[in-house]
Amino acid sequence: MPESFPIAWARALLLGTLLAGLVRLASGRSAAESAAPESEGEVTFYGVAERIRGFDPVMAGDVASALAISRIYEGLLQYAYLKRPYEAEPCLAAALPEISPDGLIYTFQVRRGIYFQDDQCFTATHGQGRELTAADFVYALKRVADLKTGSTGFWAFNDRIVGLDEFRAASASEQPTDYDRPVEGLSAPERFTFRIQLKRPYPQLIWIMTMHYTFAVPREAVEFYGADFVNHPVGTGPYLLKSWKKNYRLEYGRNPKWAQTGRVERYPAEGAPGDEAQGLLQDAGAPVPFIDRVMQYVVSDSSTIWFMFLKGQFEMSGISRDNWKAVVSAEKNLNRDLAAKGIRMYSAPVMETFYVGFNMDDPVVGTNKLLRQALTCAFNSETYVGFYNHRIIRAKGPLPPTIAGFEDQSTPYPFDLARARSLLAEAGYPEGKDPRTGRRLKLTIDLGNANDPEVRAAVELFADFMGKIGVRIAPVYNNWPAFLERLERRQAQLFRLGWVADYPDAENFLQLFYGANSSPGPNHSNYHNKEFDRLYEQVRVMTDSPERTELYRQMAALVVEDCPWIFEQHPLAYGLTHAWLRNYKPHDFPYGMGKYYAIDEPARRSGRQRLAGEKLVR
Repeated sequence: MPESFPIAWARALLLGTLLAGLVRLASGRSAAESAAPESEGEVTFYGVAERIRGFDPVMAGDVASALAISRIYEGLLQYAYLKRPYEAEPCLAAALPEISPDGLIYTFQVRRGIYFQDDQCFTATHGQGRELTAADFVYALKRVADLKTGSTGFWAFNDRIVGLDEFRAASASEQPTDYDRPVEGLSAPERFTFRIQLKRPYPQLIWIMTMHYTFAVPREAVEFYGADFVNHPVGTGPYLLKSWKKNYRLEYGRNPKWAQTGRVERYPAEGAPGDEAQGLLQDAGAPVPFIDRVMQYVVSDSSTIWFMFLKGQFEMSGISRDNWKAVVSAEKNLNRDLAAKGIRMYSAPVMETFYVGFNMDDPVVGTNKLLRQALTCAFNSETYVGFYNHRIIRAKGPLPPTIAGFEDQSTPYPFDLARARSLLAEAGYPEGKDPRTGRRLKLTIDLGNANDPEVRAAVELFADFMGKIGVRIAPVYNNWPAFLERLERRQAQLFRLGWVADYPDAENFLQLFYGANSSPGPNHSNYHNKEFDRLYEQVRVMTDSPERTELYRQMAALVVEDCPWIFEQHPLAYGLTHAWLRNYKPHDFPYGMGKYYAIDEPARRSGRQRLAGEKLVR
């Protein structure tokens, strides 16, 4: 799903997270001063959040919103927290699905005794949350297909499920969408049996069923709250939303329905090699969640967050570009002084690709491949990698290094100013000028995170690169929701964005170039290539094999040649935690993983007291 870079270092632990902590607010008060007092024995996690678009699972197309939603809602499947390589495991399903021999029918048994949180929308039970059934999943997937919901997730089901595309077409009517209209491929033949019938094999469906688009949603809540449902989440998950002051604070508390119904979820009892030695199995079999309350504040100032982490007032932090040299040695080890304070550093490659995208609908950049190639050759990768403290690697294509199909080979359009100028002249802009007007070519680039100084510095660097060949870059800054809306409406000429893997398969990155996924789908470049689309339609029904991996390579090569993106980087994630935070393990798909984290309260109290009087490292 899309993300800006950097949502920074503030989620270097995209791999994991709640960035927990006490953060300084614009008013000058600390989060602790603004928060409600903790009850006796209550464990509170303080954290940083990005602005989110709301709590409707079908509408969240960004990481920040998905993280928020996954604390409240759940799906049939989830990722096994500790296991590597990644595996899917049951969540609201009683077991992994039965799959027919032809790969076309998936049958899930829904767990009995799972209840939605209490809410006034359940008028038939006087506000008591009712039991989850298979019909809730039929309804949830219909909402993804309904054009009126504006779902960003239909790409995952487009031309996949028998009858769902017809349901989507019917939803275009001005009349309210008929959710009682049968969809042959979505059914609940019994109260706790949910069945999906596919048009053709879809090997990635197991991963898709872990995503927030498929989470169980009660029809009562959608109909009761109407357009305001986005602000009133009603889920089955470990937490419920206690308050939301937009652009300021979100507060979550334990879902009491778990205790009322006797529901018990447990910390995993097995993981990957080395997990036990790292203390990741000390809570094996214990009921989750361990944290009672989560408080998150919308804060964009990296310096503030960093200082609060050093004072022990929040448990996790990324490492900003400005603080890098004070934290990490030339050998990429943690500063000794920080290590002596009980701070731990984690580093890991992540399944992400960041890029500058071209809107292929645009009459200037979209129709001129030579121009796009020229701008790609003007991108100074060595300087750019240095700008990010060498904790990124230059992307040479759409696939990150940890995905099958990635090739670490030379790019056909490396940094080469002489070639960039030559291509620019061939494109019709000698020396960067439009020969018809004599003016320098000016291109606009849309960006989210308008207040992030690191984003602004990176864009200035990008503009400097393009200026070397006579092309002017004019930044257009937006807040994150407004930025995504501009992309969905095809209003950007250039835009800077990243893709964080939704699941561990190259198909998830390559679908960003599939013509049918154009905006408002995830193909925000609105790229169309008949040969690419043909290969995509062939490969998306194939199971994992050397043949499929080779096709992935061919598709990536087509994209590299057409240059719908300037490939910027694949990040290497670095993050810090205090020793009193237990059970943290980096994860590429951290949605809902906060239920596994725990805090050693005595260690935190003594650690904060010690850190409070120490000199800060900057």
